[in-house]
Amino acid sequence: MPRIALIPGDGVGPEIMEAVIPVLETLADKHSMALETRLYDAGDETKERRGTALPRETFEGVRKADATLMVAVGETAKEVILPLRQKLDLYVNLRPAKAYPVPNAVKGFDVTIIRENTEGLYVKAGWSSRDVAVDLRIITRGGSERICRYGYKYARENGKRNVYVIHKANVLLGCKLFRDVCSSLAEEEGFSYRDMYVDAAAMRLAMDRPFDLIITPNMFGDILADLAAAYIGGLGMYPSGNIGDERAIFEPVHGTAPDIAGKGIANPMATLLSAAMMFKWLNYREAANDLEEAVWRACELGYTTPDVGGNMRTWEVCSSIRELLMS
Repeated sequence: MPRIALIPGDGVGPEIMEAVIPVLETLADKHSMALETRLYDAGDETKERRGTALPRETFEGVRKADATLMVAVGETAKEVILPLRQKLDLYVNLRPAKAYPVPNAVKGFDVTIIRENTEGLYVKAGWSSRDVAVDLRIITRGGSERICRYGYKYARENGKRNVYVIHKANVLLGCKLFRDVCSSLAEEEGFSYRDMYVDAAAMRLAMDRPFDLIITPNMFGDILADLAAAYIGGLGMYPSGNIGDERAIFEPVHGTAPDIAGKGIANPMATLLSAAMMFKWLNYREAANDLEEAVWRACELGYTTPDVGGNMRTWEVCSSIRELLMS
């Protein structure tokens, strides 16, 4: 019985989670999964109400769960997801950018970005004064080796041959270490080593896309992933996973979207696809594939929210996907 922690978060998070939960229940019934789910608080509203953005019981709930599905956290993200990544050692950020049949998506676009998730600039190390601010960018051999091994392993298991290591080794010492580690592992993992400077990679991502999969340090992956979102119809279609050796948190790449919060038109697809990633990670692959296929079919039929050309509300999209799962 998989135990799933659910964190709705802020903004559009609660309304998306409310619409998604019945889809998870339908999927569980169809595939005889006895899901045990529990909701936990985290985020801006939680901090206002309780004085902390990440209550102890939320952290413990995530730690004890088999997996976590989170929607979006606002200004307190650095107090929620960054500590969870660090304390639970979720060193992989997996972002598969795949074009579903929605307007503005580039047909055939399919680039997976694997981003180191616990090092780099986001360790929040440094100092500042009135006139100077210093952020320390920390890259280690051990951290580089494990993300590179994960990236090559993922590529091998998912049929992705054109693997590129993206860095800025001509300028940054940390990137030189990252590049050297990855290049030494490529042949061992069964791949020809290919790499590219991050500025050139941004241009190529927008043009001819020679890569199937990108392995890159933390901040570069964060930025390149948002660029990739432009080719799949936007952030509302973009799932992700924060993955460690024992635990994982899955979440859409989009934020809280405060401008549409409460209007009932937020796109639930990225959360549903994140849930599919979660079930795949839990080895419920048939259920994961079923959910992905239902999302694809819903997109084909135009069962979508306004951000991707439809006119449905959040709960209507999820109700339609439930019907597709049951058909």
